[in-house]
Formats: sequence, C-alpha cells, structure tokens
Amino acid sequence: MTLRPPIRSIGVLGAGRVGRALGKLARDVSLDVTVASSDDQQGISAATSADAVILAIPLGKYRTLPTEALTGSLVIDAMNYWWELDGRLPEFEDARTSSSQVVAAFLPGANVVKAFNHASVWELENLAAPPGAPQRRALAVAGNDADDVAAVSKLVDAMGFDPVPAGSLEEGVRFEPNTEAFGADANKADLQKMLDEFWESQRGRVVARARAHKPTGMPQPPGSLA
Repeated sequence: MTLRPPIRSIGVLGAGRVGRALGKLARDVSLDVTVASSDDQQGISAATSADAVILAIPLGKYRTLPTEALTGSLVIDAMNYWWELDGRLPEFEDARTSSSQVVAAFLPGANVVKAFNHASVWELENLAAPPGAPQRRALAVAGNDADDVAAVSKLVDAMGFDPVPAGSLEEGVRFEPNTEAFGADANKADLQKMLDEFWESQRGRVVARARAHKPTGMPQPPGSLA
C-alpha cells in the first residue's frame, strides 16, 4: 500500500469568509496556501495543483467545479446545502445520500473527504488550539479511503482541532446541517457522542427510514432493516 505523502500545500476554492478562515489556519502552520475566487482562473489553476484542495464555495455552485483539474486530487468538502441560498436542489434533499456523496459523484476522478463543514466561521477564526489544550474543539472527518481520511485528519490536527473519524462519505450525513453535531461547541468526547447518537435523533430516524428503502445492494445505516 502506498501511503499518501504529507500535505504541504493547500488550495482553497472559495474566497468568502470560510475560505479565508481556512486559508489563514493553513498559513499559520506554515503551509503553502492559494485561495481562489470563482472568477480567478489563474488562482484556480494554482489552487487545484496543491497537495489538497478545500471546497468552500456555495454548494449550489458545485457543478462549476473544474472536474478535470481535480482528477487525482485530494479534495476536502467543506460545503453545506442551504436551500435558502442554493435554491431547491433535489439531489441534496434525498435523505438516502449525503451531500458529499453527490459531490464525489460529480468529481469521479477525485479523492473526496468531508471535513471542516460543521464548524462555525467564528470557531474557525478564533478557536484553533494546540494539541492537548483544555476544551480543544473537535472536527469530524469522513471519507471512503483510509489513507485519505488519515491525511486529512493530520491536517485538521495541525490546523488546531481534534479530528474525529466518522466513517465513509455516506456517514457524513451525521454532521450535516440539522444534526446535533452541526455547529456544536464540542470537544472530542462530546462530538463522538453526538455522532454515535445520530441514529436515535429525529433526523437520524428520517435518514434510516429512507435508506431502508434503497435499491438492493446499497449500504444500510446501523440498526436499519434491509
């Protein structure tokens, strides 16, 4: 098995407040950072050649992502679906799938990991802390490849937060909007508890019920009836 090399450069697609906050966190730990807005073609080219690319654009614009340039890239999905901002998009309102699964399907050549999406901008701007700091905040990381998840977890740790592995991209639904983990002021133990208890929440029951009726052969959530 070939392990993914350490992340030394970060490209951020999205120059809004979230993108700028993530770029600053990366610069603060001496990573080479490029933050590019959607109309900055030169910046986008530089960003997509980085060791890891963070997606921080409005999720409703995901189809504008440069699919060819992201082929082979480690892509970190920090986006969330807000129908008030994005408009109604049926692919993100289907409880049988997570938003990051939709993004990964649109970027079939990329290695997609979900992270950073459930932290508030204020948390990203103000609450990064060194390892071992009391009440250090935690961030969930989900992905389909163990090496990719490990690499992004190291990045999360370096940027000031305790990483909490959360399973596959399908499990990313546990820290999307309308979950207890989303926007929570949580340390590692608290976040793990929120993720573990997701399937007992109202949102979790809705998702489990929808996924129980997936076509044959599709994964089922824990405790669901096939």
